[in-house]
Amino acid sequence: MDPVLLNDWHPVAFSTQIAAGAMLAADLLETRVLLWRDASGALHAWEDRCPHRGTRLSMGTLQDDTVRCPYHGWRFGSDGRCQHIPALPDAPLKAQVSVYHAQESYGLAWVCLGTPAHAAPPAFPEFADSALRKVWCGPYEVHSSAPRIVENFLDMAHFAFVHEGILGDRQQPVIPAYTVEAFDDPDYGSGIWARQCRAFQPQASKAATSGSDIDYSYRVVRPLTAILTKHPAGSIREAISLLLQPLTEVTTRVWIVMALNDFDASDDALRAFQDTIFLQDKPILESQHPARLPLTPGAEVSVACDRMSLAYRSYLKQQDLHYGVLR
Repeated sequence: MDPVLLNDWHPVAFSTQIAAGAMLAADLLETRVLLWRDASGALHAWEDRCPHRGTRLSMGTLQDDTVRCPYHGWRFGSDGRCQHIPALPDAPLKAQVSVYHAQESYGLAWVCLGTPAHAAPPAFPEFADSALRKVWCGPYEVHSSAPRIVENFLDMAHFAFVHEGILGDRQQPVIPAYTVEAFDDPDYGSGIWARQCRAFQPQASKAATSGSDIDYSYRVVRPLTAILTKHPAGSIREAISLLLQPLTEVTTRVWIVMALNDFDASDDALRAFQDTIFLQDKPILESQHPARLPLTPGAEVSVACDRMSLAYRSYLKQQDLHYGVLR
């Protein structure tokens, strides 16, 4: 397993999906994960596998903060240790379920399968801004590697073709020069960002009533997390965070959290707008070959407006990422 991702935090569910006394099955990095919430409200994440014969514990029952396997009824306490074997009540209790790190942030449940390299999930400072409305979108299932999806999120040159009439116009496809550099600051942590990004958009948001030139910035704050910030003229800054859950090297679940200045449209309308955008990207992403992002020089032809994509690929090399990429 890639230590870069093994030791990072990944979104796996909406917090609201896991009620007190409830269990939820999830998948992460080819690992079956069991999420459950105890009576006090604390979130737990285990390997979703009974150590006896490999059955998914999420098929069992949760009662009094203990999980019972559906196959042979073995019962496990909140620390993951076996407490009771019905067929052999006097047997030594040596079995232990693998226990993972879990926490909640931005309305999502996050899991780290290894030893956390960071105390918290990726930064998203706009989420704390009370002047912005929060809307959750997805999750979207994509047959593509997570790095491919991040790179697509960072790419503006496809707007005029994949999102024509919404985020782009084929009559105005030119992407002006923009700046890419590393950053290290207390709000976003460290990573790479592209600023002074500009593109004409017929409908940049659900609330837009006409086309306009939009000023963007993009930040990559973790290998599989990026933030798009919009800087509308005369208005408050908005942000969209792309948060990825790698299921395998070439299958990904995509979560999007938006911090918006639109307090008029309904949540459903805002989600529908984002759904339209992402579902236009999905067939493009699933058509790309190879599905894993190539990091080898010359594997794909790049041009000047790809400078943020190239910076992202260099960043992944510096992070020593191997999962979901070709090196």
